[in-house]
Amino acid sequence: MPIPNRLRVTSVALILIAPCVLSAQDADLILRNARIWTGDSARPYAQALAVRGERLIAVGDNAAADAHRGARTRIVDAGGRFVTPGFIDDHTHFAQAGALLIGANLLDVSTAAPFAERIKAAVARMSPGAWLTGGDWGAYEDNPANSAGAPAARPAARFSPDRTMIDSVSGTTPVLMNRWDRSAYVANGVALNLARLSCAAPVAGLECVAGRATGRVSGAALAQVRRAIAPKTFDQRMREARAAMEHLAELGVTTIHDITPPTQMPVYTELKRRGELTVRVFARPTLDKWNELTYAGVSPGFGDDWIRIRALKGFVDGIQGNSTARFYEPQLHSGKRGEWRDSTNTAATDGLGSGMMPPGNMERLLFGLDSAGWWANVHAIGDEAIDSVLTIMEKVFTTNGPKERRWRIIHSQVIRNAAVADRYKRLGLIAEVQPYHAIDDMRWMEERIGERSKWAYAFRTFKDAGVPLLFGSDWPGTNASWYTASPMVILYAATTRQTLDGKPEGGWFPEQRLDLETSLRSYTVNNAWAEGEEANKGSLMTGKLADFVVVDRDLFAIPATQLKEAKVLMTVVGGRVMHAAPPFRR
Repeated sequence: MPIPNRLRVTSVALILIAPCVLSAQDADLILRNARIWTGDSARPYAQALAVRGERLIAVGDNAAADAHRGARTRIVDAGGRFVTPGFIDDHTHFAQAGALLIGANLLDVSTAAPFAERIKAAVARMSPGAWLTGGDWGAYEDNPANSAGAPAARPAARFSPDRTMIDSVSGTTPVLMNRWDRSAYVANGVALNLARLSCAAPVAGLECVAGRATGRVSGAALAQVRRAIAPKTFDQRMREARAAMEHLAELGVTTIHDITPPTQMPVYTELKRRGELTVRVFARPTLDKWNELTYAGVSPGFGDDWIRIRALKGFVDGIQGNSTARFYEPQLHSGKRGEWRDSTNTAATDGLGSGMMPPGNMERLLFGLDSAGWWANVHAIGDEAIDSVLTIMEKVFTTNGPKERRWRIIHSQVIRNAAVADRYKRLGLIAEVQPYHAIDDMRWMEERIGERSKWAYAFRTFKDAGVPLLFGSDWPGTNASWYTASPMVILYAATTRQTLDGKPEGGWFPEQRLDLETSLRSYTVNNAWAEGEEANKGSLMTGKLADFVVVDRDLFAIPATQLKEAKVLMTVVGGRVMHAAPPFRR
């Protein structure tokens, strides 16, 4: 059993009696009278647990935990409530999520009133001098669905905001908002002034009506506004991170497998230095960084229990939300097969250098990082994209020989048939999936790929083939979709495959539904294993990190359709209460 640093001893005599000393240690926290799903196959349920420092020193019945009660022990009576290991999210874009929480999330906005209201609220959260940018308005206007998840009629005219909706609510904050598909942009008066744009000296792309700028910009005018945008300050990044951490704690997420841009690592390390980091981070830079990391002496597994780097992310194709996922046959609505992710695409700042193109790039990267011991986590969505990266990975494994590899196909979204899942199993690959994608994307999936939708989000096919499944969110989503980080909603999606209002009856391709036990393990135990931390977390066992969540109802005792209504009442990370709602809030 791992012993916390504060309990380590050096003399031979003390080492010999360490188990006795440890069992007699007073706990900092005891949780009693709970229904604990431990994630430990040998002992799946317990009644109580005891925590000292960051680790569990007892998991069992009330008596086992009470043996560690001391004068200063905090006692929490769970009142029979359900407890689970802390949720580990297999896929977040934490920096983007924080920016969206502080900024303006307009994905579902297509009318003037909420457009102005959300911008007003976002302005109040910004650092002085910071620009408010992004928004991605209209994603659900262009890609609507009826209550059954099927395509719905699109509006006759697109929502086209102008600066009159912004100026009165934005004060001195410069604002540049964009449509989800980047086909339209609108700036407020402050932004236009900073960019030195005026109808008195027109610039191409600056829309003027009766001699006054409407705020709609494109072309040269848009470029001029962008040049005026001040770089994001470190203070603003810290504000965004705090908002994102607070949100995750409320949802019971204790670890994230993050897609981590270089600008975010200093934020994580500063939060940790200040003692403010409340979620553990499995950081994933892009594949092309393997050589730089190795050269700098950052080896696989670098870090500690709070921040660790062991895997790197690459990209094969685009996303299905904007129809750039790569398929063998054309998509029905566009007549196009999608795209290969191009490493020379400077717009793809999160994956520059880590795509399929130019030809041979992905193979070169995977051979290189494998030789240095890194694990590859590669994004692939369309059926051709998935098969292509499987072929490259198989070549790497055959050439470099056997070694421990916990390699993943990120999203694993549309496979060609069940034989593809068998190929995953044969190669020892992991399917990193995000179940909420299924119940959001069903609004347009069949319209785009028809009968191929049968093999979209094929969770049960992967399980039956023996492929490890990882669960998470892809929070906060893409420019085409917003994805929740709520584990309860995501468990609902995996077990029902229904929209949030319960459509279609029985679920979308219901043969791909999963049971709750599999889903919980995919959100806890499996994710810990996939990051190489199975000895440290993912289940509630003596010696492991005290990361756990108290839920307001027994998830196994309710219909799957009610999972989305369950609430997290307490989130504990490393023995520290990061979130508490009544009756546990003190």
